[in-house]
Amino acid sequence: MKYQALFSPAAFRRTLVAVSLAAAYSTPWALPVFTFNPGAAGVGLVGAPVTADNILISDFSTVTNVGTSNFSETGFLSVTGFQLGGTNVVAGGLNSTYSLYYSFSGTGHLTTGTNASNPNTTVTAGVFDTLTYSLIGASGNATFGFSGTTPTVNSTAPQVLATGSLINGNVVSTPANGNTAFVPSANASVTFQQAAGKTGFFSPQPFYDMAFTAFTNTVSTVQPFAGGFSIVNGGGSVNFAQPIPSRKRMR
Repeated sequence: MKYQALFSPAAFRRTLVAVSLAAAYSTPWALPVFTFNPGAAGVGLVGAPVTADNILISDFSTVTNVGTSNFSETGFLSVTGFQLGGTNVVAGGLNSTYSLYYSFSGTGHLTTGTNASNPNTTVTAGVFDTLTYSLIGASGNATFGFSGTTPTVNSTAPQVLATGSLINGNVVSTPANGNTAFVPSANASVTFQQAAGKTGFFSPQPFYDMAFTAFTNTVSTVQPFAGGFSIVNGGGSVNFAQPIPSRKRMR
């Protein structure tokens, strides 16, 4: 089985929210603007407030095949930077005096292809069935790696800033490099809930209730092993929106 990670451009379009992957796409809709203020999050986070509309992510995760069509995934998404209107913005202290990262785990199943399919020659696709995550702030520079195929993080005084779970999500893997490798990609929409006592970190208030993310990895970030693969320093982005009221609410 071949796929990868967390959050959804399709979901963005369905909710009329324009999502860009690290400024790789142009869009007629503006992304919702937010401000993160590390100094207001509690003890241990030191950094300047940053205003942005897009969070840049580096992915360290492992996908494991389960049976013929199921999979599980676990890992970390390191926040590497921010953008506003497609332009990188300075986040004073990020990955120096403080770090931000997502810890996540999920399960899903394939709808096209099976775990026995050769990902170098066969397109596979599937959906997430479960997905939970925590947005974590830590002092200093958190570092990421692997113990065998298990993703690891080394961080100081980590504290949970927000949590969330799956709304919907999709995974796809396509052959690459003349059928000698494969590229996994994924997208998902998730709920977003601020942790108790951490609302000072987030602005505006009330903060957005949904988060969206998408990943398309390069061949060099994919490391296959028997029964799955790891993503080492893959790329993606996260942004936010309020849910659009249902028709019933709008009447």
